[in-house]
Amino acid sequence: MKRSSKTTKINTKVKLKKGDLVQVISGSDKAKTGEIVAIIQKTSKVIVKGINLKVKHKKPQQEGEVGEIIKFEAPIHSSNVMLFSEQNNISSRSSVIINDEGKKIRKLKKTGELIK
Repeated sequence: MKRSSKTTKINTKVKLKKGDLVQVISGSDKAKTGEIVAIIQKTSKVIVKGINLKVKHKKPQQEGEVGEIIKFEAPIHSSNVMLFSEQNNISSRSSVIINDEGKKIRKLKKTGELIK
């Protein structure tokens, strides 16, 4: 009898897009804002420019090389960020509305601002 391996499936959909301006709502970088650089759908995480910076020490691999310290943005869970409005300086949830042409447009719930 063969056993199937256990896999964890995440059913949550990331309602953010690459290029969105977001504010961190929890964690060590709370209240900081930044632009989404990448989205990892499988784990429901996002990478935000300038947020959740980590340091990695790289040893020299060959004799002539020198070691270096690399700073990079680590992923943060999508539930820990919220869409941010620069005009009103406030973070808000979003909703989807359909315009006259039948296209879906995202809208901030608190301010009514439309998002591209």
